[in-house]
Formats: sequence, C-alpha cells, structure tokens
Amino acid sequence: MAKLPESLELPALENDSVDEPEVGDRWGEFGKWQLVGNGGVTNEHCGTFFRTKACSRVPLHDRIKYAKVTIDGKERVVRTTGKVDRKIVLHYCNKPSCSVCYKHGWATRLAGSIERRLVEASKRFGLAEHIIVGIPSKFWHLSYKELKKKCYEGCRVRGVIGGVLIFHAFRYNNLRPCWYYSPHFHIIGFIFGGYKCRGCKIVKEKGKCGIENRGCDGFVNRNFRENEKDGLYFKVKGKRKTVWGTARYQLDHASIDVTKKRFRVATYFGVVSYRKLKVTAEKHKDLCRICKHELTWHDYFGSKRLVTDRNDPDFKLVSFEDADENGVRVYVERAPKEYG
Repeated sequence: MAKLPESLELPALENDSVDEPEVGDRWGEFGKWQLVGNGGVTNEHCGTFFRTKACSRVPLHDRIKYAKVTIDGKERVVRTTGKVDRKIVLHYCNKPSCSVCYKHGWATRLAGSIERRLVEASKRFGLAEHIIVGIPSKFWHLSYKELKKKCYEGCRVRGVIGGVLIFHAFRYNNLRPCWYYSPHFHIIGFIFGGYKCRGCKIVKEKGKCGIENRGCDGFVNRNFRENEKDGLYFKVKGKRKTVWGTARYQLDHASIDVTKKRFRVATYFGVVSYRKLKVTAEKHKDLCRICKHELTWHDYFGSKRLVTDRNDPDFKLVSFEDADENGVRVYVERAPKEYG
C-alpha cells in the first residue's frame, strides 16, 4: 500500500464538527475554484434587519414556568414567567458566494435540507457517517466531473451506498496560515452493513487493518485493499453529534466553480439520490422554545435597544425577553394579513 501523502493526513479531533480550523482570513482561489463567501456582498440588504418573530402566549408561559433550553452550547433551565421567546430575522440572499449571507443564510438553510433528507434515509439505512475522501495529487489535473466519477466508483467498491457529496478544493495550512489547493470530498452518508470498525481492537491498537486481518471485510479493511488499486483514501470520522452540525460546517468552507452561474455544491447519490429517495419537502417552522407553538411576526414598542447587528457583541439571534415594560405589553403580534 502506498504511503498516504502528508497533505491528506488530518488531525485527530474530539468531535465531528471540524477538520480544518476556524480562521479569520477566508480567502482562497485557484483557477475556477473559489471558497464560498469570497464573491463579495450581493446587495445592500444582505445581513440587515428584516423583522422580529416571537411567541407572546404569556399566560401559557406563566403556567409552564420553566423550560430547558440550550444557551451557548449548554443546556440550562430558565424561568419563563412573563417572557416571550423572540427571534431576530435578517435579510439573506442565500448565495454561496456572498461574503455576508453564505454562512448564516445559504449554508444554514442547505444544512437543514440535507438533515431532513438524511434523517429520512437513516430510517432505512442506519446511522449516517461523516467520510472524507482524499484525492492523491496524481489525479489533481482531472476535471471536477472526472474526480466525482472516481469518488463514486470508490464509494461503490467500499460499500458506501449513498449520501450527500460536498466538494472542497482547498485545505488550510496551519504552519503557514493560508489556503492551498488540495481537492477532496466530504460525504455524509451510509455504509452497507454499518461502520463496525469503530472500537475494533486491531484498528485501535495499530491504526489500520492490514494483511493480517484480510478476512475481516470491515470498512477499514476494504479501504486498505481498494486503496492499493485506485489510490483513493477514505477516512470515517468520529461519531457525529448531529447531521445538521456536520453539514453546516462542511458547507462553511466548501468550494464553488465561479465559471458556472448555478454550481451545485452538495449533490446526492446512491440510495439518497432524488430518483431513489422521495422526501416530502416541509416548510421550516420556528417554534417557541417554551410552548412549542409556531413563532409569528411581532412588532416591538419598548424602550430597550433592539440589537440587530450580528457584529454587535450584545447581539442575540434568539432570546427570552420581558413581555411587559412598566406595565405595558411591548411585543404586539401583527394581524395575519400584515405578515407578508
């Protein structure tokens, strides 16, 4: 088996959310490939305040009294008496090239779509795994279409039966902070029979499944054998926390072809393809974290500063706010005809 190039080695991680660091400088461009979010701002409305959503069923919230919510990544129990659950809604153009909207608009929305599709598929095919497909440098001259074809063939012989494919044209160099061209794919998908190598003693002790264990036919063993033939390296990451979180981060530093007006960053294949898996699209609903009713459009008439700029340190996308100020109800629901 050929030694894996150092450029394809990825650091061991405690969770499945990242395989490259969060960095301030997102610039990256090579030929026709560009990192998402590097195409400039689409228009003056991107990222600006749109409206406020809230749930003002205060009598019901008073009866519930307490709610368990996630705040800053930690679960907390908060008192809900006299509170409304409020959400700030901003304008997003939902274009992957927009430097303002690509992360909180386009990537967030697409990650939700991916999650709905894979969650439905998991009912039939088990746990979705996060798989990285390393492309050796001898294939870097190939077109995107040819690289995808090689990736699909590599999936077929290794037992990856379907999922969503996300292309990354770049990696980040920690030693010399910059993005460099190194095409590879990320898959969130399903392995035939499941990934049983997690926890295997041989893999855990030796880091691989080699000649001495050829009869196993587990995923790591199959990858070892197929790598000798096609040179592709498939690596299954740690057990995911959420499909949305994994998809959301991988989309955050995916790549787009700037020569195409509408480049499809995420493509479904195999048992998750549009032809083989039919999923009824559901309209996304923002639900109250207290009573689980749907949030509706509200106007705010209070005296407190309404922070609508994401760059403001006091900005909170969702928060529990006082329904009354000085005995006056300050969150007022709009009439249905005014929702727009």
